Amino acid sequence: MIGVNDILLPGMIVRHPDQPDWGEGQVQSTIGGRITVNFREAGKQVIDGERVGLTLVSAG
Repeated sequence: MIGVNDILLPGMIVRHPDQPDWGEGQVQSTIGGRITVNFREAGKQVIDGERVGLTLVSAG
């Protein structure tokens, strides 16, 4: 089954479902299941796409 993480591209806007206080974030890169996102309130975070399913807000 394909999830949102599988279609993320740089520039897309996402939210972390377990960290709503981080606000929206812009995808910087996706490499081997690791997704780097620059969140408005938490800065740059590297997300393990195997463990966390991000929520797509906008395709950028």
